[in-house]
Formats: sequence, C-alpha cells, structure tokens
Amino acid sequence: MSVATERAELATLAPLKPQATGRWRGFVLPVAAIVLWSLAARFELVNSALLVAPGKVLATAWEQLETGRLWRALSASLAREATGFLIGTLGGLVLGALLGLWPFFNRLIGPSFNTFKQISLFAWIPLISVWFGLGDVAKVVFLSLAALVPVVVNTCDGIRTTPKALLEVARVYGFTRWQTVTQVVLPSALPAIFTGVYLALIYSWLATIGAEYLLVAGKGIANTLIEGSEHFRMDLVLFGMVVIGGVGWAMNASARWLERRLARWLGRSS
Repeated sequence: MSVATERAELATLAPLKPQATGRWRGFVLPVAAIVLWSLAARFELVNSALLVAPGKVLATAWEQLETGRLWRALSASLAREATGFLIGTLGGLVLGALLGLWPFFNRLIGPSFNTFKQISLFAWIPLISVWFGLGDVAKVVFLSLAALVPVVVNTCDGIRTTPKALLEVARVYGFTRWQTVTQVVLPSALPAIFTGVYLALIYSWLATIGAEYLLVAGKGIANTLIEGSEHFRMDLVLFGMVVIGGVGWAMNASARWLERRLARWLGRSS
C-alpha cells in the first residue's frame, strides 16, 4: 500500500471519530443534572416535598405505565396535536403559496396577515373559548393557529426568494406558468417550506400543553401536571415534565432525520 493510499484512507476515517464522540456530548448535561438531583434529594439539600428523589419519579413512571394512564393521557394529547398540526399546516401551505405566487393576493391579504401574526397566540384563548367552547374543538383550533403562522411565513418567503437566475432559465426554455411553479419555484422553496412545517410541529406540541392546561382539563398529558400540582405530588409533576420533554425531543429528532433524508433525495434527483 502506497503512502498516498494510506493518507486517503486516514482522511476518510478521521472525520468519523469526532462525529462519533460528539454524539455523546449531548448526554453530559442531562446526566450531570440527574446526578445533582440525586445528591440534593439524598442529602436533603432541598425540601423533600418540593424535590422528590429520582427513584420516586421512576416508581411513579412505572405505576403510570402499568395502569395504562400514561398511554391514555399521551394518546389524547398526540391526537389533538396531530389534528391541529395537519389543519394548520395544510392551511398554511395554501395561504403561503397564494401570498408568494400571487402579488395581488399578497397586497390584499399580506398587511392583515402581518398584523395577525403579531398577536400573541395565547391572546386568542378568550375568543376561542367563547366561539368554540372549552372542549377538544377549541383546543384543536388553538393548535391550528400555532401551526399556521410559521408555515405561511416560511412558504411565502421561500417562494418569493426563488433565485432570479432560475426564473430566467425557465423563461428562456419557454416554461409555462405551471411548469415554472412546479419545476422551479416549489423545488427551490422546499427547504424553507420544510422549515416552516418543522416549526409548526414543535409549536403545535408546545401549544398542546398550553391548551390542555388553560382550557377545560380532560384526558391529556397536561392533566397529569394539573393532577400532580393539585395533590402536591411533585413526583407526578416531574414525571409529566419528563414525558413532555421526551416527546418533544422525539419529534425534533424525527423531523431532523426526515429533513436529512429529503435533502439527500433532492440532491440525487437534481
């Protein structure tokens, strides 16, 4: 084996080591937090009624799993989140495409939408509760609003920032309006559109917890927090927070994985 061949092989292997090592760095802070949490509970550095030991939270987690209460609460929350996310995303894609592709529509609706997106999401709760009640319909409407805005903004911006060079090439080749939109504009805007959908997924999950907490309590993971708070069971509150964070992490990781797959697919197809 020549020296050049050895160097080439080392160059291909060298980036793998930092990447593999970097994957574990994200666990440093959670592990350190759990260690400090355990020490604080063991040596009673914090009032035990306010900070229960990790073992107590694990026992509560097992109880929630064994009785099926976790699945019932989590499935109700995820069903609301999925419904609101789909409605808001589909509406956002349509509205964002109209704003980006149709200048007249943008001049007509754009100023009103820019005002609408400045209103805090939680400011809509009193109006939503009056119009739609306090049940699941109101919660889904609230989640749809949370998903709508980022999809509209990113879809519109992605379409309107299509490189002029690509549009000029389409004009030279005699593309029709439909061909230009489907074969040039939308592929160019796809990364921005996916960013909007990704943000909608995260925002709708955060809004799910807020809606369940602020509107009428029912089945849902936020009800676990309410129950734990009302009965002063910090083990139940901490367990609910861990579940909420874990679900959010799983959504984030899934969206990033899908984004990487989509980027590779677009790279091969281009």
